[in-house]
Amino acid sequence: MQPVSPPPGSTGTFLLLLLLLPPLLLVPWALVARRRRGRRTPPLSLLVVAGSVHFIFAGGHTTEILRLLSCLSESYSPRCYILADSDKMSEAKIRSFEQKRAERFSNSQFTLDRIPRSREVRQSWTSSVLTTAYSILYSLPLTYKLKPDLVEESQILREQHHNQILCNGPGTCVPVCISALLLGLLGMKRAIIVYVESICRVETLSLSGKILYYFSDYFIVQWPALKEKYPKSVYLGRIV
Repeated sequence: MQPVSPPPGSTGTFLLLLLLLPPLLLVPWALVARRRRGRRTPPLSLLVVAGSVHFIFAGGHTTEILRLLSCLSESYSPRCYILADSDKMSEAKIRSFEQKRAERFSNSQFTLDRIPRSREVRQSWTSSVLTTAYSILYSLPLTYKLKPDLVEESQILREQHHNQILCNGPGTCVPVCISALLLGLLGMKRAIIVYVESICRVETLSLSGKILYYFSDYFIVQWPALKEKYPKSVYLGRIV
């Protein structure tokens, strides 16, 4: 019997399929890999405004904000903390928190800067205007230099490419947020401001809350009574 010869052109077709098969098999893998890369959260520079208000309860706001930060993933790095220049206790708490966080995440990074306190306890309103204005001017170059992706106190934010600022009550957050607003008006830096009112505020807002209620993009309260008084706010229950 004579061997059956393949039809004309079949050999070339077979070789062509062999050449195309590996790339075709790689297509699904490439799509899956691309989708996984799309789900990864890019690193977000986080600006954290921490501080204390009363000497007896020094560091109360800092304790709350560190509880919120403990829920954040390693994507929020570096974290840029801003404190009042007279606040001593908060720095120790922050460094202790960051030391423990570095044990969990090897790439954990943070910086710590200070600005003049905008208002002392029982300071007169007239002098408070001057000290706050000075604190705002001091905060402008610092906020521009840090260029945060997120100024943080909560994990409820969607991860966006805008700069985001988060604060929860210390007077230090007012000049920082206002400086960020000014940079946005000048077209230098767009910031999303997220304000989380302290758990201690049950029926009335803090002074910082009353000011930033009108300027924040997200205003979060932890008691239903505040939600009724301030309809713009978001009530999520207790989050610290």
